[in-house]
Amino acid sequence: MKMKTLKNLFLVLFVSLIAVSCSSDESGGGGGTAAAGTITAKIDGSTFTSNSQFTMATKTNTGASTTVTLQGSDNSGEALVIIMNAFTGVGTYNIGGGANLSVTASYILPNVSNPTASQSFMAPFDDTVAGEIEITEVSDTNVKGTFYFMAKNSQDGSTKEFTNGSFNIDFN
Repeated sequence: MKMKTLKNLFLVLFVSLIAVSCSSDESGGGGGTAAAGTITAKIDGSTFTSNSQFTMATKTNTGASTTVTLQGSDNSGEALVIIMNAFTGVGTYNIGGGANLSVTASYILPNVSNPTASQSFMAPFDDTVAGEIEITEVSDTNVKGTFYFMAKNSQDGSTKEFTNGSFNIDFN
């Protein structure tokens, strides 16, 4: 009787895994919740969503190396920029980690009345891994994925935490 119960348990687990896998594929491969043409994230708990008119992705090939740049601004001028050097496609990319500076992220908080008081936050900011970017889908025309990271203000040393980040951007 135990063997039959064990087989039934494995069958239920197997069917559950298939159902979860299929539902993930149908919703865009788990690429996050960003609407087409946008970058979204929680920044210290507040929602940031780029305006699709101010959002773009570029892919540049230099010899055997590919660089992908994602950038998006909202209507107030707040901007997120992610640069991935040595881009190879779908996969996970660490932001920082020792001498690894092939992936960086920055956030700009503009001050239009006093541009010299604008703030910028950068990742990585030391030898540790500041976060990661996961590319879940990439084609010749579009890139989708998720990200999280911690960035540090270059002027006053304060930090901002970026969570639940996602993007769905066409290449220019």
